[in-house]
Amino acid sequence: MPAPDHPPLPEAALDERFLAATGPGGQNVNKVATAVQLRLDVYALRLAPDVFRRLKALAGSRWTADGAIVVTARRFRTREANRADARARLAEMVADAHVRPERRIKTKPTHAAKLKRVDAKSRAGAVKRNRARPQVD
Repeated sequence: MPAPDHPPLPEAALDERFLAATGPGGQNVNKVATAVQLRLDVYALRLAPDVFRRLKALAGSRWTADGAIVVTARRFRTREANRADARARLAEMVADAHVRPERRIKTKPTHAAKLKRVDAKSRAGAVKRNRARPQVD
């Protein structure tokens, strides 16, 4: 579900279509269209540019050329459950896009860490040198 500080997805931006599902369900699968394909018009959300970029990255291949996100839910055997699942996944994706990632602060290794690394390298080299055949002069 979306974070409490974000409004729910507007119904005008959503378009749902029911499809024939695959998988378990017996004869019911062949008769009833239980899978749901939910399309969200992202431009109708009027997102900030940075949120828009994050949402586009999160959506990945679900992002269409006309600026919609398509989510298909077919995990459950009923329309209502699949519909709720698709809406929850879409709302979670939009909520995740609103979360600004923390900036990483670059750090340098300490002098002691550099010395330790060089010492470990020279020790490894010495072990390899000692594995070589003894030279007969």
